[in-house]
Amino acid sequence: MNILNVLKTRYSTKIFDKTKKLTEEQISQLEDLLQFSPSSTNIQPWYFILTTTDEGKKRITNSTQGSYFFNEKKILDASAVIIFASQVDLTDELLNKVLEKEDADGRFLQKEFKEQNHNGRRFFANMHKFDYKDFQHWTDKQVYLNLGNFLLGVAALGLDAVPMEGFDSKVIDEEFGLRKKGYTSTIIVSVGYHSEDDFNKKLPKSRLSKKDIIERV
Repeated sequence: MNILNVLKTRYSTKIFDKTKKLTEEQISQLEDLLQFSPSSTNIQPWYFILTTTDEGKKRITNSTQGSYFFNEKKILDASAVIIFASQVDLTDELLNKVLEKEDADGRFLQKEFKEQNHNGRRFFANMHKFDYKDFQHWTDKQVYLNLGNFLLGVAALGLDAVPMEGFDSKVIDEEFGLRKKGYTSTIIVSVGYHSEDDFNKKLPKSRLSKKDIIERV
């Protein structure tokens, strides 16, 4: 697999082939992509709702009524749809859950490393909560880091996808009880196979030139 070729050929799918479904293995691979994404200090401040059912997709389209009607078919016709949600507030529960999972996975070669790692992660998390007062914004950044990793991974699996910000976050949060769990929806991604009618598949990719965005020093 040539990762640069994958990067240069992936695109945002506008029309999905609703007759094509994902296998259970492919769905599991999507979950792997979500699970193994990097995050700052490995804090993993995210939560995902994944559906492949018509009922689940219909519930998601409750958030695309009105101004966001243009995203409805991208959700209904896709093979799978994932809601990306970010942690709203810093909690000891999150920090301890990450720490104990790292310990169970054998991340700490010496006993004192566990406390050092915990204190380091807490330092950065508290910095964003109390000093910068942008903890929610910081967790959104981690979710978008996951998103970039996910989109590239999906393309490497030979699947198509489109990320969407055009939805009513409050509706999604209420529909799936996200705020009660301590999260809020950030972005929705539809995954599947493009339709032959998808105009965007045939268009050339356009990016700013290297000289406009990269400076060698």
